[in-house]
Amino acid sequence: MVPVEEENVGERTRYEPGTFCWVDLATTDPEGAKTFYGGLFGWEAEDTPAGEAGTYTMLKVDGDEVCALYELEPERRALGIPCHWFSYVSVEDAGATAARAEELGGTTFGGAFDVMEAGRMAIVQDPAGAVLAAWEPKAHAGARRVNDVGCMTWNELQSREPEEAAAFYSDLFGWEPEPHENEGRVAYVTIQNAGSINGGVMPMTEAHGDAPPHWLPYFTVASCDDAIAKTQELGGGVLAGPIDLPQPGRIAVLMDPQGAAFAVFEGETDD
Repeated sequence: MVPVEEENVGERTRYEPGTFCWVDLATTDPEGAKTFYGGLFGWEAEDTPAGEAGTYTMLKVDGDEVCALYELEPERRALGIPCHWFSYVSVEDAGATAARAEELGGTTFGGAFDVMEAGRMAIVQDPAGAVLAAWEPKAHAGARRVNDVGCMTWNELQSREPEEAAAFYSDLFGWEPEPHENEGRVAYVTIQNAGSINGGVMPMTEAHGDAPPHWLPYFTVASCDDAIAKTQELGGGVLAGPIDLPQPGRIAVLMDPQGAAFAVFEGETDD
């Protein structure tokens, strides 16, 4: 789960470097996405002007910013980029992280750049093709609340090269990967950062079809079954699950009406 940083349950004002701190949704239908996720998670939407980029909509739980969404640009749609959730990792220096990613065989897109007064970021693609952001915080540290119902609680890399990917990110962010094997094969890799579990890596199989490697965010729910039913009622779909975990808990991988994948988790979380 997202590591503990504050005494109050779920609240965050800062993140240790290497910790997942934010997710946002690029969608072709911002209004439709607001309706869907508001109905599913109870998120309150607040549109924020973002200069030439248009509008960036903050999504809140009881007034706390937990994630965001924005309209997928026509130029990216023309390149065949689908609606998707995008994960951010907190770093001390986005420029240095971008340079290191390239040294390790990854790719960056334009290097590090400023995001108004919020922070500085670099878009990083690992050697297998999955993409995330390195986020150097300024005015915006990330989600103000995590692990509570309706909030981000986990980030998982779906990769056909799990061990190689884990090694790349370990060198990049200082993560400590811990492989878990089943019958002599890696079944999952958990990620430790700053003394806490920070996410995981799931090996992709034939069941994933031709889906590209990607990072998948998880949001906490009170009931996995209820979240599945509500998703379908609101026009979304179920990609996998519900799945009972070895430790107490259940998960499901879902899809919003515009096709963006995300996951939900029912169970105990860290503070």
